[in-house]
Amino acid sequence: QVQLVESGGGSVQAGGSLRLSCVISGYTGYIYMSWFRQAPGEEREGVACVSKAGGTFYADSVKGRFTVSKDNGKNTLYLQMDRLKPEDTAMYYCAASSDYCVFDQSSWRYWGQGTQVTVSS
Repeated sequence: QVQLVESGGGSVQAGGSLRLSCVISGYTGYIYMSWFRQAPGEEREGVACVSKAGGTFYADSVKGRFTVSKDNGKNTLYLQMDRLKPEDTAMYYCAASSDYCVFDQSSWRYWGQGTQVTVSS
């Protein structure tokens, strides 16, 4: 059974940083992994993705501020978030297993439960 468990969320002031982690278990091999987020009353949106080959892709809203990385040995996906803004406030979800990096949630097979990020001004 594939499981994804996120951690690292919290409350921070604007301009601060947080590092999210997502551990995947029950799956072996190299797969696509991504981060999505969902603010109250909003659609879930893609934030960052790592391809099987290690290529990275970002939503325009986070380019230059967020960095996604993957440690295959630890089966862990990370999201380093710097220069956080109040509009980054959302529940952040880890997703795995897609055929390619796409910010369409229907393309992703496995999801974590989410970790809350709150940025105050």
